[in-house]
Amino acid sequence: MHIHPMLSAMRRNKVGAMVIAIQMAITLAILCNALFIIEQRLAASRRATGTDEASLFAIDNLWVGVPSDLPARTAADLDALRSISGVQDAYVANTYPLSNDGWNEGISLRPNQDEQTSFVALYLGDQHMIPTLGLKLIAGRNFTPAEVTDRTGIVSLVPPGVLVTRAVAEKLFPAGNALGQSVYIESKTEPTTIIGIVDKLQIPFTDSTGRINQYSENSVIEPYRSIDANASYVVRVQPQRLDAVMQQARTKLLAVNRDRVLTKVRSFSELRTEAYRDDRGLAIILSAVCAALLAVTAFGIVGLTSYWVAQRRRQIGIRRALGATRSAIVRYFQAENLLIAVAGATLGVALAIAVNLWMVSSFEMAHLHVIYPVIGAMVVLLLGQLAVLWPASRAASIPPAMATRTV
Repeated sequence: MHIHPMLSAMRRNKVGAMVIAIQMAITLAILCNALFIIEQRLAASRRATGTDEASLFAIDNLWVGVPSDLPARTAADLDALRSISGVQDAYVANTYPLSNDGWNEGISLRPNQDEQTSFVALYLGDQHMIPTLGLKLIAGRNFTPAEVTDRTGIVSLVPPGVLVTRAVAEKLFPAGNALGQSVYIESKTEPTTIIGIVDKLQIPFTDSTGRINQYSENSVIEPYRSIDANASYVVRVQPQRLDAVMQQARTKLLAVNRDRVLTKVRSFSELRTEAYRDDRGLAIILSAVCAALLAVTAFGIVGLTSYWVAQRRRQIGIRRALGATRSAIVRYFQAENLLIAVAGATLGVALAIAVNLWMVSSFEMAHLHVIYPVIGAMVVLLLGQLAVLWPASRAASIPPAMATRTV
């Protein structure tokens, strides 16, 4: 099959061919970046927190007024929670994974360092935090009760030692010698020591873009018991008793002291659903946009090819009269469409990369992986071939005698 007649035919209908090629290019560019964003958001919504989520729930507690005996009230609440049948452990937290609320700090290796070595999320917890969350301690040790002190408000303190995640340890000390090293956190002049390393603990924030995504496992735990009028309790229970204990916990705390508002009592499964609701919503919207674009492009190809068939009825009839088979007519229109689709796909790949580079610089998005333009180009090419099949089949069914009588 010769390409020159196809190019000549397209030059006579160049506006239509250009419109379809540009439409394919725009569809490809949007499709590639939309699929990439969808994959990034869904991957973020599936990432593990490092905790035993199936056994955990959190209680957000707000005390009425400004109590002067907050340490005693906190201790009474924890004793009450741990006394419930089915509860394995509990602790008071300044924040917890999937809460989308917490503290960020810079961490450095040298005193008065101009630029921090890394950014971390700051968790406060006592010796009960690791067993409550179900964290895996891979090196060093947990806090001792003597190391844990009460902490009220957001003030800069120098802890006697900290626990870090594997991600932080590898970032600060790539050689693998993080345990026992001194780091600077909250203070630029007074160091603290890494006494333990946990395998994984996701930061409280769940945004899947920019810096938050890059540091999603950069967490540091300091040995403080959070004493605040707005407190959170994290409780670990036997998984089969989760719902029942959540109800009992609310009743138990109100029985201990009614001068409070239990704003939220949620399982970690509910927290995950709530934290990633926007990501799933965006994925659904982008999927619908991609489907609509593909449909519009397909209808555009069908319409243009149908127009070309109507314009070339006489030429098609002559070819049929000269012995061209129906499959030859179909192949001709498919080849013609393939030329347009290849031009559109080439332009679309370049446009997709350009759009991604703009999003990287403007929104700190990740760079587009090469597989997405490849997949997008294959989808556009296949779409073009499928869309042209029906009008091409109609062209092939034109009887030679009727076609030759058409002027």
